[in-house]
Amino acid sequence: MVPDELWVLFRRVVPTTEVKRPQGGGRRRAGDRETLAAIIFVATPGCTWRQLPPAFGPAWPTVYRRFAQWSRERVSARLHRVILDELGARGKLDWSRCALDSVSVRAAKGGH
Repeated sequence: MVPDELWVLFRRVVPTTEVKRPQGGGRRRAGDRETLAAIIFVATPGCTWRQLPPAFGPAWPTVYRRFAQWSRERVSARLHRVILDELGARGKLDWSRCALDSVSVRAAKGGH
């Protein structure tokens, strides 16, 4: 669900997290790649968070917490930009068919 090429780009934008537990022990932190695959599965009408199949590895609360963390840190927006930059560098973007939403663009002179 997370092709190697996407994973390479994702690793450029996801913040590194060093988890050291002062008390020691505990479970190993769920892998980012497995967590990303689970998020993609839920986001592409696969299921709800609670219905996430155990085959993904991390449990749904872990996946949801990481999704919330990455959302706060705007990881998806940075990933989107990196993907567009990569496609642009390869000459694979066609801007001849592009649309802007009026909500996204400031109206000059108060919209008059």
